[in-house]
Amino acid sequence: MSISASASISPPARGFAHITDWVFDLDNTLYPRECNLFAQIDVLITRYVVAVTGLPFDEARVLQKQYYRDHGTTLNGLMREHAIDPEHFLRTVHAIDYSPVVAHPGLVAAIEALPGRKFILTNGDVPHAQAVLDRLGGSHLFEVIHDVRAMRYEPKPLRSAYDGFLGQHSIDPAHAAMFDDLDKNLVVPHELGMTTVQVVADDDYAHHQVEAWELEPVTGPHVHHRTSDLAAFLEAAVR
Repeated sequence: MSISASASISPPARGFAHITDWVFDLDNTLYPRECNLFAQIDVLITRYVVAVTGLPFDEARVLQKQYYRDHGTTLNGLMREHAIDPEHFLRTVHAIDYSPVVAHPGLVAAIEALPGRKFILTNGDVPHAQAVLDRLGGSHLFEVIHDVRAMRYEPKPLRSAYDGFLGQHSIDPAHAAMFDDLDKNLVVPHELGMTTVQVVADDDYAHHQVEAWELEPVTGPHVHHRTSDLAAFLEAAVR
């Protein structure tokens, strides 16, 4: 098996013949960043911080990003610092328009053809993931959606999020692959022995809700492959 240089990087070079469990992030991984779903969610999170703290919008946004940086998600920060109800938060910030996500039969077919089990590991929640999968045409693809609730609200990139997921589903990390758009979320999978793939945008991508530091790469050997075309990458991976 070989994957084109445009779709992967090395070292280390790793194939996929040994993979029995395929683990995918959801947002900006199974659909392109350009859909801007998280731009919608980001604004709703800022409004939520305003409601909780009484801060003006701009100050609430600064605090939101501080919680995201320090706690993995703004939700985790709000729970720790303000004892909010996570269920209310998740319902509120996922009340978005999903129409930017369009059907992707090529990606669905590529995931369907993968040998072994398929999982979603997301810092979002199950209803949000199901809404995205319905739009993609892939609601039948995944054995389990392991969401932030299943993580006990301790999100990626925290080690506990991965340990709990792997243990609960009896996944051997040496025979598992992890796909995520954020390379910081691939550090622990690499350390655990998983094969890692970063799914990136075609071009440099940002919107005004994203701080530059959020997209800064993490240095180290933890990204084994990169691709901007997940469907084509998966098709090549199982040849």
